[in-house]
Amino acid sequence: MQALSNLYLAPFENERTVRWLIPFGALLTLFGYFGPWVDHNAAALVVTGLDLGEYVKFLVPVRNGTISLWREGFYLPLATVSLTLSLFAFRGECGYNWIVRFLLLLIAWVASLNMLPPAWSPSRLMTDEFRLQSGAIGVCLAASLVSPLLALFPIRLSLSIVSLLGIGAMLFPIRNFWRILPTIGTLYQNNIVAGWGLYVMALGLIILIGGCWAIAERRR
Repeated sequence: MQALSNLYLAPFENERTVRWLIPFGALLTLFGYFGPWVDHNAAALVVTGLDLGEYVKFLVPVRNGTISLWREGFYLPLATVSLTLSLFAFRGECGYNWIVRFLLLLIAWVASLNMLPPAWSPSRLMTDEFRLQSGAIGVCLAASLVSPLLALFPIRLSLSIVSLLGIGAMLFPIRNFWRILPTIGTLYQNNIVAGWGLYVMALGLIILIGGCWAIAERRR
């Protein structure tokens, strides 16, 4: 394991390079998430990762139970980015200045607030349909507010949280997407393939997780 770790971290021995992997991975994840997962020449038929959390509710196989999936799983990339930035913005190992910390927490807020459903209202957020979603938003916003305290977490705990979230953020949305892709192809009456947004998001999450581990490795 140590040999593999050294091989992975070899290109990132420079401290300045390592600490920028986290913000770069977060931005790349969001870029892919907001990019097209279903691409189409007609802009109105393009479906982004963000759209899928609501879009799948209107697919007939999902509505009648033929395809069973965890709808909220499509928002895991947003939660992962938000919580990761809150966990690492104030860590001394990262060495970010106050301007960078402010920008990272701003991105964390943007990511978490994008989990809000369209045309939301406080009463709607409390319904059974959106209760889990609302809870995730609340946790992410609260984490950003206490980010300096989260920096006191043991590094292993922070890494465990980020790793579990990151793996889930790749597993659930991508798995669910591949399951509904044939249905979307039938709906569009075309052979639909995954857009570049899905692959860019996955790459961003890998860099995000890798950046956190690289920071921990440098500390060790």
